[in-house]
Formats: sequence, C-alpha cells, structure tokens
Amino acid sequence: MNALPVGKLPPEIADRIVKLAPILDSRVIVGPGIGLDCAVIDFGDKYLIVKTDPITFATKNIGWYAVQVNVNDIVTTGASPKWLSASILLPENKTDEHLVNNIVTQLFTACQEMGISFIGGHTEITHNFDRPIISATLLGEVAKEDFISPAMIQSGDDIVLIKELAIETTAILALEFESELSGIINREELEEAKDYLYNPGIGIYSAARSALSFGGVRAMHDPTEGGLAATLWELSIATNKLIQFIPQNILISELSKKICKHFDINPLNTISSGALVAAVDPLKSLGLVNFLNEKGILASIIGKVEDPGSQVYFLSSEGKKVLRRPDRDAIGTVFS
Repeated sequence: MNALPVGKLPPEIADRIVKLAPILDSRVIVGPGIGLDCAVIDFGDKYLIVKTDPITFATKNIGWYAVQVNVNDIVTTGASPKWLSASILLPENKTDEHLVNNIVTQLFTACQEMGISFIGGHTEITHNFDRPIISATLLGEVAKEDFISPAMIQSGDDIVLIKELAIETTAILALEFESELSGIINREELEEAKDYLYNPGIGIYSAARSALSFGGVRAMHDPTEGGLAATLWELSIATNKLIQFIPQNILISELSKKICKHFDINPLNTISSGALVAAVDPLKSLGLVNFLNEKGILASIIGKVEDPGSQVYFLSSEGKKVLRRPDRDAIGTVFS
C-alpha cells in the first residue's frame, strides 16, 4: 500500500470521489465539487449555505482559527454566517481543564464577534492524537439575488487577488517554529509574523463585503490548502474555462517571502487564508482594485478567464507554460 501524503486528497482521487456523492433532495442547489467552497440548499426566498472545515496544522488560537476559516468560505457565496457547531478532538495525556477552557473560550468569543450562534457539537479526548483538532460546520444564509458562485463566471472576466498570499502560512510557521525562525529573522520580524493571524489577518469577511459592495463580482474563492495555484485550477475545473495567470502581479510581503524561502515553500502552493480570489466583470475590475486600494485593502488583477477548457497557464520568455496543479499543500512538507 502506498500511503498518501499529509494534506488534502490528491486531486485525481478527490475529483473521482465527489462525483459519487448521493444527492437525494431536489433542494440541494450546490453539492460537493471541485472549486465549490460551500453547499447550497434552497430555503424558499433564501439559500442556506453550509461549510465544514477542520483545523489541523495550527494549535495555538485554534478555536478562534476555526471560526475564521469557516466564515471565509461562507462569505465567498455572498452569505452572512449565522450558526456554528464544532467537534473538538483533544490529545490523550496532554489535555487538562485549562486547555479545554482556552479552546472553548476562543470559539465562543470569535462567534460573538462575528454575530454567530454556537449551536452545539462534540468534545472528546482522543487516543493517539498529539495535538488538538477542531472540525467546525458553519451555516449561513443569503438572499437569492445576492448569491454568487463559480457558475456565474464568464469568459473575459478578470481574476483579482484581494489581500496578499501566504498570510496563513507565515503565521502558522512563526507560531509553530518560533525557535527555528529566531535564527533566520530578527525578533521584531518574528513578532510581526506571529501577528499575521490578525494583521493583515486570516479573515476575509470585511474585504469580501467591501468588494461585493462595489459590484461586478461574479464569484469568490478562498485559497486554503494548495494555495493560489490550487484555487486557480479549482476555478478552471468548476467553470470549464481556461485561466491565464499573471504571476508578476501577485501580492506577497517580503517577510512572507523570507519565511517561505527558509522552509523551501512555494508561496503559490501554500495555504493562504487571508487572501481572496475574485472573478470580476472586466468593465469593473480596475475600478474595484482602485476602490479597495483606497480603503487600504491590497488588490491586483492576476489573471483572465478565457474560452472553455480546464487549464491554468502563464506566459514566460519561453512561451506558454502550464501552471502546475499542486498534489499537496507545500506547508505539509514541514509537518510531515
């Protein structure tokens, strides 16, 4: 048996599995699929939006983290987050009441800040775990006329990157490998990197709402595992359209570049919650970028949606090249 690597299932396995899922209720508008962040269920004049996401790499601030990453996916549909449940799995021989209270307080505080009702879940101490893991399910709702999805993307649309790449990776590595990084970056840079959770922050709710308020946004996608490269491929597959990637326009800080280089991580292929990818009407894309920049939110046009097909490519001095679809998240190599 060949063991699979840490991270999401390899794309070819995931592609095959999602096609087998039984959809037995006609109210399911969007079920499982590549490039689809959330399930969508018809609830009359509104859609119910459902998302489940685990937190496995991060251990510090894990409760707060679980709320943020699920909100990120919910907001990509145009929805507002409403109800959250969570399963908390705690490590054997490493769990005390302080750890439990800390995680639960983080969860409840983050829900309170986002106006989310915590509606239940499950907590247990689990055999053979070496760190806490949380899997949360978040439900939101959106008026049908405000719903957006990859199915709405059109040929000619621009791909806009909002905020910068590797925010999440930078924070995780600074928090989990502080001792190792202390010899690579100075103390001020290390503290800045640890604070990336909050500034520029792994949450995209405010940035997404700002983009939606401007108009012209047809779809949004949260670049989590596999990073920007995986996100572009997922959008290409979900829409059956070619995407031309413009790598020179990506946004990433010098601090993130330095940390990724030390761990031999390609910033395009690493978990990047905090960034947001949007497909935008080409008549509005430049205006959106300027609007966001004026609000202090970094944004850049990084691609173009083209004719039908399933491929992401970029132009180089050697001509047209296919952007490799990552088999796993680059940060997984650090933890395996």
